[in-house]
Formats: sequence, C-alpha cells, structure tokens
Amino acid sequence: MARSVIVTGGFGVLGAAVAAAFAAAGDKVTRIDFAPEAREALAGALDIGGVDLTDAQATQAALDKVVAAHGGIDVLVNVAGGFTWETLEGGSLASWARMQAMNLTTAATITQLALPRLKASAAGRVVNIGAGAAIKAGAGMGAYAASKSGVHRLTEALAEELAGTGVTINAVLPSVIDTPANRADMPDADFSTWVQPRAIADVIAFLASDAARAITGALIPVTRGG
Repeated sequence: MARSVIVTGGFGVLGAAVAAAFAAAGDKVTRIDFAPEAREALAGALDIGGVDLTDAQATQAALDKVVAAHGGIDVLVNVAGGFTWETLEGGSLASWARMQAMNLTTAATITQLALPRLKASAAGRVVNIGAGAAIKAGAGMGAYAASKSGVHRLTEALAEELAGTGVTINAVLPSVIDTPANRADMPDADFSTWVQPRAIADVIAFLASDAARAITGALIPVTRGG
C-alpha cells in the first residue's frame, strides 16, 4: 500500500533525491519548500512551495493540503535547513537565530503539527537531518553546529516521548554532501570523499521502512563517499 510521504526542503538537491527515492518505491510524495517552485518536476508529486515552516499557521495549511490529497501522513522527512560558516568574533549574532530557525524550529514545528496524523498511521516514521559537524564543532561552525545539535536532541527526546506508539524518529548525520553549492564553496576539496545525496536517501528510505521498526532515537552517521 502506498504511503503518504512528506519531504521538507524537497526542492533542494538532497530533498529532491529523497523525494525521488520514495516516489520510485511507489509512495505518494509531497515536497514542501520555502522556495516558491521546484527547479525540476517530480512526476506524481504534490509540490507545495512558499511555505515558511517556522510559521505554524502556514505549516498547518500545507499539512491540510497533504491530508486532503493523500489521505494522511505516514512518513515525515525533515530536510529543510541551511548553513553558514562564520566565526563568533567576526560574525553576526543574528546568524545564531537564523540557524536555529532554519534547522531546528522548522523541524520542531512541522513534526509537532504532523504528530496526530503520524500516530494514526500504521507505522509512522520521522527522519531528521542532523550533521556530523554537530558532534564536534570546528572554527566557524558554532551557529550551524548548535542548531543541528538541537535537531539531535529533538530526535532523542521525541523518541522517548513516543515510546509505546507506532511512530519512530531517527536522524541521519551526513558529513559533507556532494552538491553543486558545496563544490563551488570548496573547489579544491576531494569530491570523491563526499557523501552522495542518493546514498543519504537510501539510508532514510531504510529508516522509514518496516525493516527499521525497532530503531528509534538513533543518530546515524552517513560519511562514506564514492
């Protein structure tokens, strides 16, 4: 039976790869994004653009569209987020608030609002995107790492909160992802060591599957390139 799958940040490189993987498996996919429209279409997908996921009213309206079109919510993948590199001394305190909003508040908002539907599912699944860089933050990574560490703690806390229900929540912690933006930012790096978006999508698909029904509250590194 086809599941109703939501991918936030679904218009970006990683989100698009994740959405495509679920669509290829026959699931009913919704891509939700802050951007107004996707750069590339995904056949059969419901695309909802222009959504500020820190706004509860806008997020609820998007979820209502998903339920009306797909009958419920079985899987929520929180890809939406952002990145900044700047030192504390030379940077802006506003970046800390921006990273918190983009990476943590987005995930907390839509997850909270989707919980009733996820709990009504036969096997609700939430998969968050954490970061390997949040385990040990380097110079210039403070604001980003702090927000992603918050995603890790959200994952762990919610897993305990949902113990005894049919819902699992886990996070994948990628190292550097091979995207055009990262290649442009780090042109001298060895791209072969970077993680492919499709490889991350495969791990997410596993965590959303029945085979992973006993896994919850896990923070799973995804670091192998090639």
